[in-house]
Amino acid sequence: MRIATIVDDGRARLSVVRDDRLLPLELPDGPMSLRELAAAGPERWRRAATWADAQPGAAWRPVEAATFGPAVPDPGAIYTIGHNYRTPEDDASDASDASRSTRPLVYGKAVTAVGAHGATLAWDRNVTDDVDAECELGVVIGPAAFAVDAAEAARHVFGYTIINDISARDACLDGDQWLIGKSMPGFCPVGPWIVTADEIDPRDLQLGCTINDAAIQDGRTAQMRSSIPELIAYLSRHVRLAPGDLIATGTPTRLAAPPGPGRRLRPGDEVTAWIEGIGALTTRIA
Repeated sequence: MRIATIVDDGRARLSVVRDDRLLPLELPDGPMSLRELAAAGPERWRRAATWADAQPGAAWRPVEAATFGPAVPDPGAIYTIGHNYRTPEDDASDASDASRSTRPLVYGKAVTAVGAHGATLAWDRNVTDDVDAECELGVVIGPAAFAVDAAEAARHVFGYTIINDISARDACLDGDQWLIGKSMPGFCPVGPWIVTADEIDPRDLQLGCTINDAAIQDGRTAQMRSSIPELIAYLSRHVRLAPGDLIATGTPTRLAAPPGPGRRLRPGDEVTAWIEGIGALTTRIA
């Protein structure tokens, strides 16, 4: 099942997405927030899918007419994982396991940074004009997790989405204040929807990012140093992961070919982060 948040008559509503249609989720036992649905567990998720199956075709709407909100409108926390993808040099030398850190590198983004698919992003360029984009597979936490081991981690995943980890690279923001440089309003587009965990295997998905259709990233989730179960186990050893929390699991290295690793976001750009089996998340830069 694919779950999107759409903006309908000024309010956020959960919707089921199938192909090029969507259906606002009006469950018999009342409306639920995304975080409530994530917390409810697999049986509740199956009932929601069964309800959608029973709705008439006339109740469905075209996806292209929808205004999207962030797929997770109000995460309790956003954890971002750094240096989690092996580089081509690692693969060539087969040295990645020997050089692997014993723990993931964890950064964060303020929850107020979330943005939507199709949104336009603007920021004060007097503060920073050194901003780039990164495609990351996002994990959406389901039932709360604390002190779980990797073997149990899958039971705490609601689904997967795309996160564009937009970051300011100024030394004063990115070099010693990672949170600030990653947390300006709109610097965390999430979407366009969530694919529930029963419908996708995240272990070897192709993912990448383009600026104006020119590729700046192209990799596979199989390149991750720390797997998703390992990340959940590590984080939950220290913090309580709550329903709807987001984990951005890292990003492939930038491509050397033009426009190149140094290409920063400029007014008029259209940035698309895409992941096999999920879709494409587009942000326009003002």
